[in-house]
Amino acid sequence: MVSDIEVSQSVQPEKIQDIAAKIGISQEQLEVYGTDKAKIALHKFDHLPRKGKLILVTAITPTPAGEGKTTVGIGLDDALNLIGKKSIVAIREPSVGPVFGIKGGAAGGGHSQVIPMEDINLHFTGDLHAIGIANNLLAALIDNHIYQGNELDIDVKNITWKRSLDMNDRQLRLFVGGLGNHASGIPHEDGFDITAASEIMATLCLATDLLDLKERLAKIVIGYSRKGEPVTAGQLKAEGAMAAVLKDAIKPNIVQTLAHNPAFVHGGPFANIAHGCSSLIGTDLALKLGDYVVTEAGFGADLGAEKFLDIVAPRLGKTPDAVVLVATVRALKMHGGLNKKELNEENLDALKNGLPNLLRHVHNMHEVYGLPTVVAINKYPTDTQAELDLVREECQRLGINAIEADVWGQGGAGATELAQEVVKLADMPADFTAIYDKEDPIQDKIEKVATKIYGADGITVAGPAKKSIKKLEHLGYGNLPICIAKTQYSFSANKNSLGAPKGFKVPVKEIKVNAGAGFIVVSTGSVMTMPGLPKAPAAEKIDVTADGKITGLF
Repeated sequence: MVSDIEVSQSVQPEKIQDIAAKIGISQEQLEVYGTDKAKIALHKFDHLPRKGKLILVTAITPTPAGEGKTTVGIGLDDALNLIGKKSIVAIREPSVGPVFGIKGGAAGGGHSQVIPMEDINLHFTGDLHAIGIANNLLAALIDNHIYQGNELDIDVKNITWKRSLDMNDRQLRLFVGGLGNHASGIPHEDGFDITAASEIMATLCLATDLLDLKERLAKIVIGYSRKGEPVTAGQLKAEGAMAAVLKDAIKPNIVQTLAHNPAFVHGGPFANIAHGCSSLIGTDLALKLGDYVVTEAGFGADLGAEKFLDIVAPRLGKTPDAVVLVATVRALKMHGGLNKKELNEENLDALKNGLPNLLRHVHNMHEVYGLPTVVAINKYPTDTQAELDLVREECQRLGINAIEADVWGQGGAGATELAQEVVKLADMPADFTAIYDKEDPIQDKIEKVATKIYGADGITVAGPAKKSIKKLEHLGYGNLPICIAKTQYSFSANKNSLGAPKGFKVPVKEIKVNAGAGFIVVSTGSVMTMPGLPKAPAAEKIDVTADGKITGLF
């Protein structure tokens, strides 16, 4: 089988100026990086109104069998352009760490990719590097402030800000810094998050412009004083320098799909500790320049889509005109209890047992949120007609169409039926209903997400979390939306509970405020913000030839 990188390298990219011209962006409005990627000067488009329909691509609960959400999103965008619509896809930038770990790249797959695939998966235009520098600048200013006399009376045992690095490195999760003599600093516990988990990543992706970003950076809570008062980046006078580092990173990146259609690839926040969507700025610009905008939310619909609808959409001022829910027969059979080695064989019983996972996500998007929804069956060669028919029949019981899409093998040509359904749905009136009001108490917001979206019987709140809720509401953060951090592998907080579990409660163990990003993070367990490498890292297979051609990247 031909690898993703081999498919990608078989296509000659068009000049990025020609790609940008397709959606009305002139050369003067571009900041070109080489010949096939560029940044867009935002202020050139401030006067334009939005005209596009917003299509949100989400998925069932992830499994090791794979769902292909990014691949379907890119293929759908190509298909929309193929049927004569001016469409732009807006997706996240991959984090470099997972590229060298177990996940590999995140630029789509097969004949449904964005290019240059190698650059996008590695250094790209330097956005993640800039975010890491801004993050670590703040960390350095915190430690220097303490060393120089600690005028703000920062409690060194209650510093919540960590350093960041865009690499999977478990060795850096927790350490003690400042060891040695007095000139080496003040000893205290510290640690690293991967850059995608940095609050600065989430803050940049929810900012509307550079000045808004600077104001948000100033609000970041870095820890607490010995009196228990929050200490912010603004009090450390850090926001100006941090914004200066990020002045180019905030500009959206434009590249192209394999079919030479414009694609915005910008920002990459995690979908559990943060909201898991590409930048608000990029989505807003795409809505001004395209008739359709295909965007993606991370992980399953209970995480990424919920956060898009409850955190991003209010900030964007627009809800999706249609939702595409991606599923594979293979993954549904795994939800039904089948072993990964048995997925290539037809098994209608396992499929029936796994279908409730898909149907709960469909119910949430269509009935709870009130959005026009279609299921995209990301087709594999091993899918049988009986299996595909079963998925379609069960979705139709809920009044939802399920349409096959072979975008890995055919690109946009394999998703034209899906594109036509999306166009039809996007013209239908939507009756969007938010699942909580921002003025609801924090605990009520958590309970509404847990019961309405996860299907839980309720929540249990640990003692420290209760104290944090009371404290944050007292400090004036109670009206912020919530961002629940839980396992992506289950509706519940138990990663081994597949399908559509019932009779469970969601444990609330820790609460903290991301005041710069503008949401409250609710932890339901141990949240991995610095991954480790697997026993056989993908990095071992990546190489480069004498002429600079990268191999082994997938």
